Formats: sequence, C-alpha cells, structure tokens
Amino acid sequence: MIIRLSLREVFFNPRKFCIEQPMELITYYTNIFLHLDHYLSLIIQQYGFWTHLILFCIIFCETGLVVTPFLPGDSLLFAAGTFAARGALELTVILALLSVAAIAGDTINYWFGFLVGPKMIERKKIRWVKKEYLDRTHQFYEKYGGKTIILARFIPIIRTFAPFVAGIGTMAYSRFLLYNIIGGAFWVVAMTLLGFFFGNIPIVKENFFFVIVVIIVISILPAVIEAFRQRRQTH
Repeated sequence: MIIRLSLREVFFNPRKFCIEQPMELITYYTNIFLHLDHYLSLIIQQYGFWTHLILFCIIFCETGLVVTPFLPGDSLLFAAGTFAARGALELTVILALLSVAAIAGDTINYWFGFLVGPKMIERKKIRWVKKEYLDRTHQFYEKYGGKTIILARFIPIIRTFAPFVAGIGTMAYSRFLLYNIIGGAFWVVAMTLLGFFFGNIPIVKENFFFVIVVIIVISILPAVIEAFRQRRQTH
C-alpha cells in the first residue's frame, strides 16, 4: 500500500503523526533531512515536474525568511543534483530555477531587514529570531565584510541571517546585489553539480545517509570553529 503524504503534511504538520514535544520535533525534522533521498523520491513520484517548483519554494524560504533557517539547503541541492543525474529532474531547470530562488530569497530578506529590522530590534519585537544567530552573523561581517554574503551561502543559519543583517546595517543595495547574485548562483551550481556527478556513485548511493551527515557537518564546521575562537578570546 502506498501512503500519500502532501508536502505540507511532511514539513509543517508533524502533529498529524502525534509529534508535539520539542525533542520529538527535532528528531522528526532531522530524520527528514538525513533521508532526503527517500522523501525527495516520494515527492517526485507524487508531483512529477511540479517538484521543481516545490524545490524553488523550499530554497526561497530557507534563504528568504528568517523564521525558516531549519529548512534544508546544501543537502537538498545535493539530493536534487543526484536525482537530476537519474533523469528524474531536469538539471538545467534545477540550476536556473533554484539560482533565482536563492537570489530572490536573499533579496527579500535584505529588504525585510532594511525596512523592518531596526524598528523590531528597537522595540525588542524580534523574539522569534535568536540573538545568538544575529551576533554570529555580525562577527562574520566584521571579519569578511561584504564577502560574507558569498561565504555565508555555504553555512547554515548564517546563510539565512546574512542578508537580514546586511539590510539592518544598511549595506548599499547595489553592492549587496552583486555579492548576492555571485554567491547565490555559485552555491546552487556547486552543490547541485556535486550531487549530479557524485551522488550516484555506488558507494555514495549506498551510504547516502552518511553523505548527507558529512555535508551538514562540513557546512556548520566554519561557524563552530569561529564561535569557539570568539569564546576563547573573551575568556
């Protein structure tokens, strides 16, 4: 028997599966991210070509909404490239569409930070955004400047908050847009092609779970190292 699950049920309605406790939610979403090959396969079977649009929405939300940094980014692009190599998805459509999603997401995030961010911080109405995420992103700006927009593409959490902080800091939009286009396109193309060329190698295909774990660890490692260095400097 085939169980048909809508995308909304999988990602946004865990209570349907009697999951309500915080740790259970973390385990639930972690399971989805670590088994993206399985879930993406189900989505492709159910939605066919519309899967491209679903991937567009996920990448757009992951980069464009400060409340959804938990959505998959690097691992999703790698998985998409893997399925494109199998002929289940169109590579050219994936590269073009998700590049637009990444660039558009950062643009929306920038203007949200520019127009609303300062007032929200001033009135302390930004409780749904962890201060530590903003502080971590500020540290990256202090070290790398505008290049943070490009480098942050490969670092979860910071990727979502970098354009928001750029907007709050009133970085010139023309300068931001340049870094945004370069970083967004390079991130999508690099991660997708990695999946396209290496995702179906037998050892990778048979150990897809561990590959996703490695991608996640490598992605967050720079942020962890930087946080550790900052902590040592303050003591």
